[in-house]
Amino acid sequence: MKGRRRSPATRVVLEKYYTHLSRHYGPTGWWPGETPFEVAVGAILTQNTAWRNVELAIGNLKRAKLLTPRAILNCPAATLESALRPSGYFRVKALRLRSFCRHLVDQYGGSMARMARRPLAALREELLAVHGIGPETADDILLYACGHPVFVVDAYTRRVMSRHGHTAADIAYEELRSVFEGALPADVAMYKEYHALIVYAGKDFCRSHPNCEGCPLSTTLLPGQPIMPDAHAAKRPLRRPGQR
Repeated sequence: MKGRRRSPATRVVLEKYYTHLSRHYGPTGWWPGETPFEVAVGAILTQNTAWRNVELAIGNLKRAKLLTPRAILNCPAATLESALRPSGYFRVKALRLRSFCRHLVDQYGGSMARMARRPLAALREELLAVHGIGPETADDILLYACGHPVFVVDAYTRRVMSRHGHTAADIAYEELRSVFEGALPADVAMYKEYHALIVYAGKDFCRSHPNCEGCPLSTTLLPGQPIMPDAHAAKRPLRRPGQR
């Protein structure tokens, strides 16, 4: 997006975090997927489950020759649900996946490349209107499958930023996304890698109960950090996070 305002102080902090994370984890190669459509399917299936379960479900789709939008739309519901079972909530995810495939076929002839050529703002609005696709899933698809410069934030991003004292623990999705996009250049490769690095650090260190020892960001903590959620509660009432 053009015209994004950048905060020099925030930019310095975010670039420092990126450098520390990159040195620790190296290139991540994320998001795994052989085609843009496979990446989009993974983004939908990874809601509320671990990635290893998504890999099992995608493997089932491949073996059943169902990893195309038309094949997913044309197969019996029971067949699709059986393939998606490892990903959890398989009936719900089957409906969401069909909804995405229907949109892709109806609007773009089933072509991810055609969809990716749609302007970012318009395409994001379209994806958010598809049943079961919330901001995080839409942005996963936009960034990793379509190559649009949109920063993906998640629960790990909230934890890192709030525990380091930069944002409230309950910051809204769009507000947190604007923090990153307002401070960093619109670089697709960097956005892809940065999000992956935060996920890796979140899983390894910034868990519900943080384990800061050995964390690549531990040297950036100030006295009194990490700040835990109850420290924010007095400043701002908690509100329920939005849909993924």
